[in-house]
Amino acid sequence: MSHLHISRTAEIPDELRVARARSTPGLGPRLLFFSGGSALNGISRRLKAYTHNSIHLMTPFDSGGSSQVLRRAFDMPAVGDLRSRLMALADESDLGQPDIFALFTHRFPVGASRAKLEREFAALLDTTHPLMDAVSQPMRSLILSHLRAFAAHCPEGFDFAGASVGNLILAGGYLTHDRALEPVLFIMSKMVAVQGTVRSIIDSNLGLGAVLADGQTVQGQREITGKEVPPIGSPIRELFLTRDGVRLERNAVKLPKRNRRLIERADLICYPPGSLFTSVIANLLPHGVGRSVAQRAVPKLYIPSLGADPECLGMDLPDQVTALLAALRADAGQDCPADRLLTAVLCDKRGLRDADVRRIANEHGLPCVGLNLCGGAAAARYDPVRICEALVSLV
Repeated sequence: MSHLHISRTAEIPDELRVARARSTPGLGPRLLFFSGGSALNGISRRLKAYTHNSIHLMTPFDSGGSSQVLRRAFDMPAVGDLRSRLMALADESDLGQPDIFALFTHRFPVGASRAKLEREFAALLDTTHPLMDAVSQPMRSLILSHLRAFAAHCPEGFDFAGASVGNLILAGGYLTHDRALEPVLFIMSKMVAVQGTVRSIIDSNLGLGAVLADGQTVQGQREITGKEVPPIGSPIRELFLTRDGVRLERNAVKLPKRNRRLIERADLICYPPGSLFTSVIANLLPHGVGRSVAQRAVPKLYIPSLGADPECLGMDLPDQVTALLAALRADAGQDCPADRLLTAVLCDKRGLRDADVRRIANEHGLPCVGLNLCGGAAAARYDPVRICEALVSLV
């Protein structure tokens, strides 16, 4: 081990480092996460007490729920997970913007008639809606400019049921800023005083595809993850990016320089809990990600999800580590040492099997660190405080 000297019985967290982080979160460490979905939101919300400098590189490939309605209507990347992470990291102190937060997190009712949904949207536009009326100037005008851009491009019969107002504002900002996500994510971050950095791993409207062990090809994040549709029936062998349903070569999609710089400055890199393929490995597909990770000499941790992941059919913990390393080596090079891409697997000790520890050590030369990360009797969910304190301690 070259960057992370810890054993399975390591004493974590380090109380001094944790206390220092809590006393000055504005100077806290740059913890970088490759993630998607909502699995990390609870941890992210608690992380604000330890650092305001966390970095979240996220997938824009969601093809389910209200995000897919926007993708079809505007030919744009998925923004729902990005919006929810921004809200998780928003300043919730007295210095924050609770009125804007309430507006951004509001959803249109699912069971309402189309006429009622359209009336509510009209009320937002003419500022008679209580949530819009509560937002003070000049923020209200800026938000309205994005919402009106959305309205100007909105196709007739658009289904508002279940839509997040924040997603509609992001969509309008995307259209306003020449179909680019980065500017509107920056603006929304400022509106709610986000205590961290949230970026899409790429700024393109792409999809996901997977080759299964039985030779079948499945396209679409929704179909791969098996949460809104029946789960896949064969293990995933390869994940790839698509444009308009056509598979792309890996080198065709490059990591933006602004995101490469974030990786280069990270104090710790984490592959966090979440759907292994569509939330974590999907972030590793753009050309340059694996190479950038390999060049950074900092702790690099994998925290596996608890419970069953429908994407990991037939996979145990060593298989998941192998899949993660394979995705990184596809860019960093097949001869890249494992500890340049991953330095330890961080697990709740109650679910860590000795056989898995030995196999990961034998196959990859990597340690598994077993800690009490769940707390109490709830072994099916990580305790956000314990996760945050473990990560801060390892910087």
